[in-house]
Amino acid sequence: MNQPLDTLDPKTAEARKWAAIVYALQALGFLVGISYIAAVIVAYLKRNEAEGTWVAEHFRWQIATFWYSLLWGLLGAAALVWMVGYMILIADLLWMTYRIVVGWVRLSENRSPYST
Repeated sequence: MNQPLDTLDPKTAEARKWAAIVYALQALGFLVGISYIAAVIVAYLKRNEAEGTWVAEHFRWQIATFWYSLLWGLLGAAALVWMVGYMILIADLLWMTYRIVVGWVRLSENRSPYST
């Protein structure tokens, strides 16, 4: 799936552009939290347009990243009463960073986020 950008069909190229925007919004979420929510909204809105392309996997990856990071963030916040909450929150931030970076790099290489 490692295609040059100029050989992508218009549907895939448009979906790829939106997936990159979602990754940017997710990354910006570390500084401006509301953009993380905007990212998942855009991913939900654009995922149907990407169906049938390898970019659809990026939208699934981005949506899963949001929901799992929210789950672990809430669990970590609830566990702050015990010191383990800090460890959960740190692990969640590292995992989110990993998912955003790996997804974005693989998108830039025109590959699925799940590829090795």
